[in-house]
Order: sequence, then C-alpha cells, then structure tokens
Amino acid sequence: NEAIVLAACGRNHTLALTENGSVFAFGENKMGQLGLGNQTDAVPSPTQIMYNGQPITKMACGAEFSMIMDCKGNLYSFGCPEYGQLGHNSDGKFIARAQRIEYDCELVPRRVAIFIEKTKDGQILPVPNVVVRDVACGANHTLVLDSQKRVFSWGFGGYGRLGHAEQKDEMVPRLVKLFDFPGRGAAQIYAGYTCSFAVSETGGLFFWGATNTSRESTMYPKAVQDLCGWKIRSLACGKSSIIVAADESTISWGPSPTFGELGYGDHKPKSSTAAQEVKTLDGIYTEQVAMGYAHSLVIARDESDAEKEKLRKLPEYNPRTL
Repeated sequence: NEAIVLAACGRNHTLALTENGSVFAFGENKMGQLGLGNQTDAVPSPTQIMYNGQPITKMACGAEFSMIMDCKGNLYSFGCPEYGQLGHNSDGKFIARAQRIEYDCELVPRRVAIFIEKTKDGQILPVPNVVVRDVACGANHTLVLDSQKRVFSWGFGGYGRLGHAEQKDEMVPRLVKLFDFPGRGAAQIYAGYTCSFAVSETGGLFFWGATNTSRESTMYPKAVQDLCGWKIRSLACGKSSIIVAADESTISWGPSPTFGELGYGDHKPKSSTAAQEVKTLDGIYTEQVAMGYAHSLVIARDESDAEKEKLRKLPEYNPRTL
C-alpha cells in the first residue's frame, strides 16, 4: 500500500522511503542498522523505523549503518558507530568480557548535532546553522552537502577518503576546506566504497580517497581532468569502478579486475584506468546510474521523451506542432 520514492542499500540491509516521508527497513540488523530499537540477526519484512519527527526526504546506507535526512535539513544516524561514522563524537568501542571488543550501537535514529572545522593551527571551531541538503555514504564514511554548498565528511579516514589531507578518523562532521570559498561550493556529492566525489557549482568533478587500494591515495579533493567540461548528471561507484551520466553520454572507468560493469562490450578491453565513453549505450540518454560491488544499472530516458527534448532544443520549435 506504500508508494516508494527512494531506496538505499548497505552491505546486507535496505531502507525504503515512502512518498509521505516514512522509512521502512529490512535485512540484517546485527548492529541496529535498521533503526527498529533492537539488534537481531535479520528482519525479513519491511518494518517502519522508530522515528516520529519531520518527514524524511533523503537516505543513505553505509556497510552497517544508516543515515536519514528530514525535510528541515536535520540528519539522523543509527547502526554501527565504528570509526566515528555515525557522527556522535564516539566510535562506540568498549572492551567486553574476555577482552573482546564490542560496539555500543545506536538502535534508533539519533540526530547528528555537531559540525566542526579545523583551522590550520589545529583549533576546532563549531560550524553553526548547518542545514543538510544531501547525504552519501561509503562503507565506513559519510559525506554531507549543506544549504551553503559546503561539504562535511567523517568516519574512517583511511586512504584519504575524508579529504582532510590526513588519514585520521573523524568522529563528527568536519568541513572539507576546498569547497568553502565563494564560487567554489559543491552542487552534488557521491561516495564510493573507499572514496568520495563532489561536483562543484561550476561543474567540475573532484575526487579524493582511493578506488584501487593497491595504488596511491588522493588525500584531498583533486579535479578529475578526464571529465573537464562534461556536465555531470549522475555518478556511481562500486568497489573500484566508476560510472557517470554526463551530457548525452555514459562514461565509465576502473582498474582490473572488472566483471563487465564498465559496459564496454564483448571483445573490448574489460578495464580502463582512463575515463571512456560507453559506446554500447550510444544514442541512449542516461538519467541516472547506480552501481553495486561490481555491476551497473542505468536508468535511461524514455525514447519518446528524448525525441521531444531534441525538438524542444531546435530554434524553430513550436509546441503545438508536436
């Protein structure tokens, strides 16, 4: 009976958002990542999460944690607190009996209350009035875009995926300096397994972290030169491959081993370290891309819509003649 408008997947759990802003969760719940107020092995049927605040408009899942955002720009997190990925100033670690390390999980959505910036001399300053507009999760890190086009990141710092030029874990959302200048703000954010992306308000794609963890890491946001001049609509990242919808094209790249997720076609090189157009999708207008660990999904515009769009761009276009 529910109209679902958005869904998100973690390693073994799923969130589904209804058109009236409620969230249903199902799948693994060992770390409380379903937000149902308990920790159980698995929940096979969609169950409404324990939350009664403002309607939810965006969601994202890490490996074993979840993030939800309400229509007023508040962010809530629940699940496994390891690496500080929930943003509550703790990694939730404690020593249980027999010296076992266990985690104090958040079992219901808890608001992320503090956003900070670190100055050059190491001072920590609170950043007030953060209104969250978008959220993206990697396996163990989170990115947020706010109403002032600023980017914050926190969680696991390995491979530079947080973009703070150091590999330290961050326990609360920390401002990514590069996007905090007039005209240099971000318009879109995306997270891969161990990396992060942002599209700047001028249209440039920035990358930090690592897609191939055996290669060197990018410790702070750097422009992706291969995609200079392309207008990016949608981006997705799997374990180490990337796929992008831009202008009239679909573009992908990723190091070996790949499993066909780059879509280059039979009898073609399977992998590529440089961005390449996906020729098998020539003439298909891609609205949105998604990626699993090593497979891709492309949502294409209905051809009749695409034709109308082309006609609309013609100078002599007259809507009545269609």
